[in-house]
Amino acid sequence: MTKYIFLFLLLFSTSIFCQKKVLEHADIEIWNTINGERISPNGNYVLYSLEKGEKDQFLKINDIHGDMVFEHERANNGNFTYDSEFVLFNIQAWKDSVRAMKSRKIKKDDLPKDSLGILNLSNGSLTKIANVKSFKIPEKWSGYVAYELEEIKTEKDTDKDSLTEKKEKQKGKPKKVDKKNGYHVVLRNLETELQDTLKFVTDFIFAKKGKWFAYATTGKAKDSAAGVYVMDLESHKTTNVHGFYKAKYHQLNFSDSGEKLGFIVDTDTTKVQIRPNELYLWRTIDAEAKKMLDSNSAPSAYMVSHHGKIHFSKDESKFFFGLAKPPIIKDTTLIEDEIVNVEVWTYDEPRLYTTQEIQLKNDTILSYKTVINLKNNKLVQLGNSKYFDTDLGDEGNALYALTETSRPYELESQWTGRNAYDYRIVNTETGTVALEIKKAPQLRLSPKGKYAFGYSLPDSTWITYKLSNGAYTTLTKGKVFYDEQNDSPDFPSPYGNAGWTEDDTHIILYDRYDLWKVNPDTGKGIKLTSGRENKTVYRYVNLDEELRHIPLKDKWLLTSFNETTKDGGYASFDPKRNQLKSLLSGAYKYSKPIKAKLTNRLLFTRESFQEFPDLLVADINFKDTKTISHANPQQKEYNWGTIELVDWTSLDGEQLTGLLVKPENFDPRKKYPLLVNFYEKSADLLHKHRAPHAERSSLNYSFYTSRGYVIFNPDVHYRIGYPGESAYNCVIPGITSLVEKGFIDNDNIGVQGHSWGGYQIAYLVTKTDIFKAAESGAPVPNMISAYGGIRWWTGLSRQFQYEHTQSRIGGTPWEYPIRYIENSPIFNIDKINTPLLIMHNDADGHVPWYQGIEFFVSLRRLGKPAWFLNYNGEPHWPLKLQNRKDFNIRMAQFFDHYLKGASKPQWMERGVPAIEKGIKHGYELLENEVDE
Repeated sequence: MTKYIFLFLLLFSTSIFCQKKVLEHADIEIWNTINGERISPNGNYVLYSLEKGEKDQFLKINDIHGDMVFEHERANNGNFTYDSEFVLFNIQAWKDSVRAMKSRKIKKDDLPKDSLGILNLSNGSLTKIANVKSFKIPEKWSGYVAYELEEIKTEKDTDKDSLTEKKEKQKGKPKKVDKKNGYHVVLRNLETELQDTLKFVTDFIFAKKGKWFAYATTGKAKDSAAGVYVMDLESHKTTNVHGFYKAKYHQLNFSDSGEKLGFIVDTDTTKVQIRPNELYLWRTIDAEAKKMLDSNSAPSAYMVSHHGKIHFSKDESKFFFGLAKPPIIKDTTLIEDEIVNVEVWTYDEPRLYTTQEIQLKNDTILSYKTVINLKNNKLVQLGNSKYFDTDLGDEGNALYALTETSRPYELESQWTGRNAYDYRIVNTETGTVALEIKKAPQLRLSPKGKYAFGYSLPDSTWITYKLSNGAYTTLTKGKVFYDEQNDSPDFPSPYGNAGWTEDDTHIILYDRYDLWKVNPDTGKGIKLTSGRENKTVYRYVNLDEELRHIPLKDKWLLTSFNETTKDGGYASFDPKRNQLKSLLSGAYKYSKPIKAKLTNRLLFTRESFQEFPDLLVADINFKDTKTISHANPQQKEYNWGTIELVDWTSLDGEQLTGLLVKPENFDPRKKYPLLVNFYEKSADLLHKHRAPHAERSSLNYSFYTSRGYVIFNPDVHYRIGYPGESAYNCVIPGITSLVEKGFIDNDNIGVQGHSWGGYQIAYLVTKTDIFKAAESGAPVPNMISAYGGIRWWTGLSRQFQYEHTQSRIGGTPWEYPIRYIENSPIFNIDKINTPLLIMHNDADGHVPWYQGIEFFVSLRRLGKPAWFLNYNGEPHWPLKLQNRKDFNIRMAQFFDHYLKGASKPQWMERGVPAIEKGIKHGYELLENEVDE
């Protein structure tokens, strides 16, 4: 008997010991995310930052075997030097310390500043430099860092100025270091640790490949004059290439080799509104920079823009910059009471007034691409006030440039949602227009600049224009290179392209599954992969960000994705042998790999619902894979969940797929509360990892399954004109199919969704009482009033999305009034019997927040149980951490009350009165509250 008692106690104690924890809201504080991952150019090291609970970041450096080499608290933004000898990174103050200082009303200028960390990987030595604002290192060579120092207050800043300082101020020599006067920049040799301090610097830059450094200074220091200085870091020679008292310098930029430098100078010390900018060019053969253009020599009615980017062609034979129209002169003598403050909206202007307001800053700094051919100093204006955007081919080397305008078609794009363009093909050497194209789709230049290409939506075909003779070719007319599953009232979109092969000989196009090599002159294509046969999608991975073409001599890396199993992976394609080989595949979601710049080692991640996307390294064939990071080992201590695909048939007879998420300790003999969460189609995200997180608009799957919920995410297929009914026909039979399996408590089913999901939920609760509770975020209950609304982030009218895109009505309210009414929950709101939690924020730039108000006040008018959350100043979703935490707590309390019989929180009983806003939250649970 004693033996059996002992065995029972042993088993009981073991079960207690093995019982896993349930996720709580506070657990997000101990969960890490990985940021800023990089592999060293030589492929021997990986760096990344772990951010715990969206607070402080911890920099980690591991070797390729996964062994820790270095770590540092409060550190991020790590970068390897090109020779992989050093790592540079930012060091920040503890966020809790900064928060405590802010609570004591410490001024912003007195808060702790960042430091720069410099780690020598060869000997492990660490150098810390305080009060660093930013830093730069060369891109294609090593040996130096330039860092910008913050303004540092001293005792002299707070005490009375000395006599010398007063004299300096009277002379116009301020000691203040700021954006206007410039910051002090330190140029440091990483090997020798020798450094120069360059004072009052407004801009600084390393050349990409050559060992050159340039900076501009206001000359406020006693020992320096205003000007642009170039430093040859091999000979250690510094040259003042331009100098002028109180001059302002803009757009400092080297050619790749560093042998040419361009910049813009403004020498006028007055406040004149039209700035007399001058364009300068320095070459290594010149003692001083030479003026290339000013107001007198610029093309008529144009001026040099200090906002236009300066750059050089790859072969350094062309010098690009921007010209602009003179600004509209303001009458600065008027006082506020004399200025008329009125908006004048016009029915036929290309852009809606609200769009003009959003784009106002960009309009005021708009510039037009212009080139000076350095072989003969001939200026060619490529863009102008009509054709204002310019695309260059072959990294600026190409003979032709593509200039464009969408202005003639912007009015109709407000309701079509599609832009059309007029183009000019301009010779960059002569300025002659070789070809004009009217009302075409968006076009781009091929890498070598031999073709303009794009996709024509109305014709469902890829097209090319050969720039040498203007020949127009439809590449895929009559072939299916467009979305086979399109269910919107618009032309189907293309699957995209991988790029072009060397010398623009072929373009690589995607269909639903495969890659095709297509001749740009004839449209003749060859299928390269064999994905359609087993429903596997292959896509090209560009491992070299500077490679402008797809090589035909080297093997290609492809990603793979099986539409049926949702398994991911990688494959290799040999274009010489036309051979496809699987390298890695499995029940995971794989990332796009990052290749070391100088070796064939790859950094990538894999993830599943159960597996966090830790960092992995492997060779180019994914052999000898090593795990680098272990971000969240604590996950194994928690009751997590499992995920699977489920199938059912819609009321329209379509076979559908969705996601079913169960608790890790799922028992099919039990009844579980069900939460339904959906948007459009999510089944492809089967292997997405969902770590505990303060979500901005959705359910956190791991949190709810850990707490005993089952989650169902059904795919929805839409019938044009009937989006609400489509959601009903797909979602409801999916739910009933789960109930029939026996483990769902059909008396405790909730539903949650946001934006388009929020709309569909608002519609569903007018048609069914299957849900005991619903959360509807940023919903549209009234499609008629929403049709005439504005998307405030862009200033665009919302008309296009009802006529042609997501809302899927397929026309205007005057064309299809019944469709608008039937799809608008507001007209059936009296039929709602489901308690609703609504979130809609007053700074929503996607869905007008008055839609949420319409929904809530109508429910309130009818006495329906409803609660409304408005996070002040937040956009379409709450972004601030404290607001996201609050939303997650309230939503969980709402569903726990209705679906699990938990006590009602105070905020659901009495709200949070305005007088208590920001003081009391009302999270406290009421005593002796029973399920309603």
